[in-house]
Amino acid sequence: MKKFITGFLITLLFLGVFTSNVSANHSWGGYHWARITNPFNLKLGDNLTPNWKSYLSTTSNDWSVSSVLDTNIVVGQARKNCGATSGQVEVCNKKYGNNGWLGIAQIWANGLHVTQGIVKVNDTYFNTAKYNTPVWRNLVMCQEVGHTLGLDHQDEIFDNVNLGTCMDYTNNPILNQHPNAHDYEELEIIYFHADSITTLTQTFGQTAKQIALDNLDNASEWGKLIKNNGKVAKYERQLSDGSKLHTFVIWAE
Repeated sequence: MKKFITGFLITLLFLGVFTSNVSANHSWGGYHWARITNPFNLKLGDNLTPNWKSYLSTTSNDWSVSSVLDTNIVVGQARKNCGATSGQVEVCNKKYGNNGWLGIAQIWANGLHVTQGIVKVNDTYFNTAKYNTPVWRNLVMCQEVGHTLGLDHQDEIFDNVNLGTCMDYTNNPILNQHPNAHDYEELEIIYFHADSITTLTQTFGQTAKQIALDNLDNASEWGKLIKNNGKVAKYERQLSDGSKLHTFVIWAE
């Protein structure tokens, strides 16, 4: 799906970035994929068992509504331990154990440029009655992929009124299974500028090799805890080449 932003829309967006009336303000620290033009294509590597594939398809279609990007599902290259592949996002599921997390999103970044990403969903919890539902699977898959695009949550209060987006965490996700207009607006803000390079190739950086033998399923490998409110958490790990590994966590209840 190929899309073009009109000059009129660009003008409105430009004005929106520099006014106080912009309602979308949930960038994940400014992290973004480097690319020269919009719309760009981001590959989602499918390493999923059959019961997850339809949810990845829904998520891919949802995020591709954005005017600045498309996500394309490709054959995964994550191998046994869901290793990262430069230039794309690997998406995996497995019984990762009773380690507390329902889903994680991880990005490797040089400065603000994302070079690779991983999404993991934990079947240890998704096989339970509480989480083994389409609404929970849609929310977590949509949200974790959204993080790898550069989005933070719109809201992290679990028992308030739902915002109608998967980037709003909640105790009742029926209305929060897909992105909303503010998510697409934020993506337009994040990707408004052009870069002089691209990180959407498998030849840019190989930071995953530095920690290929580590167990990235466990918090002990995620580095410094930046935030944890008991529901969601962020971690940051400095790598030897100067890049960083960032981990976004959804805790199971």
